[in-house]
Amino acid sequence: QLQLVESGGGLVQPGGSLRLSCAASGSTLDYYAIGWFRQAPGKEREGVSCISYGGGSTNYADSVKGRFTISRDNAKNTVILQMNSLKPEDTAVYYCAADPRARPYCSLARIEYNYWGQGTQVTVSS
Repeated sequence: QLQLVESGGGLVQPGGSLRLSCAASGSTLDYYAIGWFRQAPGKEREGVSCISYGGGSTNYADSVKGRFTISRDNAKNTVILQMNSLKPEDTAVYYCAADPRARPYCSLARIEYNYWGQGTQVTVSS
């Protein structure tokens, strides 16, 4: 059974950077599409970025394009979300999720993902 654990969250000033990691146990992450989602207080969970099975395709929400980068580190069985130029509106709990279907693309829709981590808090504030 695949288990996901997020890490790397914290408090950062506006304009700063954070690097989130999604680590897996129980299976190899390269066999899954991986998505990053976030949920701010009082708001719906939204898709931020995803990377396809095999890593050939990525996708980003408009709000993070040009600032966030998703990548795989297969040697460590992790997926990284590098977040730069952070804004207060990026404050949320960030979750990674896995979709086991071998498709050449990935989705930012929550319903597409079967496995979820517990989340890591990101706070952007001065």
